[in-house]
Amino acid sequence: MKNKTLMTDFYELTMAQTYFNEGKKDEQVYFDLFFRKNPFNGGYTISAGLDETINYIQNFHFGKKEIDYLRSLGKFNEEFLNYLSTLTFKGDIYAVPDGTVVFPNEPVLTVKADAVTAQIMETALLANFNHGALVTTAAKRIVKEAKDKPVMEFGARRGRGIESAVEASKCAYIGGCVGTSNTYAGMEYGIPVMGTMAHSLVTESEDEYEAFLKYAKSNQDNCVFLVDTYDTLRSGIPNAIRVADNYLKPNGYPFKGIRIDSGDLAYLSKEARKMLDEAGYKDAGICLSNGLDEHTIRDLMNQGAKVDSFGVGDNISAAKERVGGVYKLVAVEENGCANPRIKVSNDSIKTINPGYKKVYRFYDKETGFALGDVITLASEKISKENYTLVHPVETWKKTKLENYHVRSLLVPIFKNGKLIYQDKNLKEKQAYCEEEYKTLYEEVTRIDNPHEYYVDLSDKLRELKRELIEFHQNKTRELAKEYVKCVKKN
Repeated sequence: MKNKTLMTDFYELTMAQTYFNEGKKDEQVYFDLFFRKNPFNGGYTISAGLDETINYIQNFHFGKKEIDYLRSLGKFNEEFLNYLSTLTFKGDIYAVPDGTVVFPNEPVLTVKADAVTAQIMETALLANFNHGALVTTAAKRIVKEAKDKPVMEFGARRGRGIESAVEASKCAYIGGCVGTSNTYAGMEYGIPVMGTMAHSLVTESEDEYEAFLKYAKSNQDNCVFLVDTYDTLRSGIPNAIRVADNYLKPNGYPFKGIRIDSGDLAYLSKEARKMLDEAGYKDAGICLSNGLDEHTIRDLMNQGAKVDSFGVGDNISAAKERVGGVYKLVAVEENGCANPRIKVSNDSIKTINPGYKKVYRFYDKETGFALGDVITLASEKISKENYTLVHPVETWKKTKLENYHVRSLLVPIFKNGKLIYQDKNLKEKQAYCEEEYKTLYEEVTRIDNPHEYYVDLSDKLRELKRELIEFHQNKTRELAKEYVKCVKKN
């Protein structure tokens, strides 16, 4: 397994050396990983990337190569480098499993570890979550709009490098895609591999019919012809039908269908369906591709496009969005207690929720739908009979809950440096993701103007946050007064 410990921003290491030099290498700290806004202006996000985080932590160490490189930079003292050479992960990790539906401002992963280790891990943990959650969420949004039509992930060539493309194929499968064009991902993760053909096979040949015939002879049981190289209706589809008539059918091979990758897909698919049916190939499928996203797929479905499957690349594997996860220190252990810390900002969305926390989700006992989440201090217990959700800022907004069951979202992954979590396989993650998605009301999952899901704070956490904000505001005022006195004096 490749050592990725130096997959960290340089300032993480300079801060880690500061902790070490100040005698705080054994100080136990708590960091939360969370995000502030759903991608795609959507109503939800799906967590992913935990498997990569587990792999990273299991191989977290500084070998000779890493130490020699850091020494060559001339920025770190030998005592610190010697310490790093013995460093391994000995802390605790709590996280939501891959495929879990999550929402802004609630912890999706909490680290308890020594200050040096916890700081160095920041970049890798964020990279794993931000990419994994983005791709999985994009895939789920697209799969949802495709309704019962399967979606194939075709985005390997649009990925941001080979490793990113492979991880995207995996996350797309968790999000509901039925397979991938990425053969390497198929080998590594057991994802079904799928594909048709490219225009180059047609343009390499002198004649479109001959290109289709050659393809058919080499792929007798998987003939899906790409029919839009020259003219979809007047050339591509007629030639595909001719090959089916002259070669596939007489030899007992199936005519699986066609793919259309350009033009007015709704119109062309309807005309293609007529032509295929009239030729006696009612079982031949139609695959549509060409820069599709959830909005275009929704429009195609609403316009009655005759489609049996979709191929989607860019807008899954290279989605033009971001999750924007952040990693913030929320507590420092002192005398056996997790003493809370807070980051205060003039921008209220950047003022974090302090302390060591848990996240609970409420479900309606009758319908199974998720009613809302509450973030609490870790020591708090949740009533099993009634609970009132209170908006974290607009406290007059209250929702009284009854007849529910409640679930703690963060599960233990590592304890004292030991992996105690049994990760699911990809098929299990896909099924789990789908079950998670089904707990959301349609108002939350709609792609335009979704309903805002309730994520509230417990009374104790809200009061703690208020007190800490007030404390730091008063402290700032006192410092400002001292500064003014100093200026006047000088």
